Amino acid sequence: MVTADLPELLDRWHRDLAAWAIPEHITAAVADSPWVLPRQVFARRADRMTATPAGPSYREAVAALEPPGSVLDVGSGAGAACLPLLPHATSLTAVDADAGMLEQLAGRASAAGAKTTTVLGRWPDAAAQAGPADVVTCHHVVYNAPDLEPFLRALTASARRRVVLETTLRHPLTALNDLWLRFHGLERPAGPTAADVIRILTAMELATDFTTWHRPGGRDYANFDELVDVTRRRLCLPPERTAELADALTEGGSDPEHPLDLGSSGREVVTIWWDGSAARG
Repeated sequence: MVTADLPELLDRWHRDLAAWAIPEHITAAVADSPWVLPRQVFARRADRMTATPAGPSYREAVAALEPPGSVLDVGSGAGAACLPLLPHATSLTAVDADAGMLEQLAGRASAAGAKTTTVLGRWPDAAAQAGPADVVTCHHVVYNAPDLEPFLRALTASARRRVVLETTLRHPLTALNDLWLRFHGLERPAGPTAADVIRILTAMELATDFTTWHRPGGRDYANFDELVDVTRRRLCLPPERTAELADALTEGGSDPEHPLDLGSSGREVVTIWWDGSAARG
């Protein structure tokens, strides 16, 4: 069953995400894609999370892995969500649309002696190939899912015990909004938010629990130059404006000695969890 306001909530979610499209005249002026995935940054973050696992998302997943069971990580990246769970997991399946990310994850899981399967593809299209697992994790992916209902239903149908979803309280790229205004005179959206995800889950009549917390930022960038380069690409700025952007980042509070990712590190996050519906073997 679903509540009557679900279609309206889903439509607003879709419209809010569509508003993040970058005007063509801006993207056409630069050679680099603004939707940059800095694999080395994701890899460092995965290593940091594995070395010091903590936080509600980790605790809820570990609680559901008693007794130990299989893990499916959707939108795995380099493994920041799932690699810390390996001591409690009997097997790991990772789904991601980026082959390079899956290679990073597979190498780390293999070094830990874990039985791992990687699936290259997008969720929920890859759900059948991935198969069910006892615990399904999905960290920082929902803002890339314009069709949210089938995305969430596939997570639920793939979990025998629990789904653990983590996302930023607000769309992660809102941290760049002031810079978009400064360099392009472009107003960027403020939504959607994690509260919208919770409203949609409630309207889908999925019993959820959630908690809001602050994940400490870590040094995921090798140096300030790397942070500036990634941010420049995200902002559709040409290389000749690198120094200008570096000054703007410093003025905005970025510490060149401890560069933090403006898109996802050191901000408020929400952990949401609910029961899966896959048959238990």
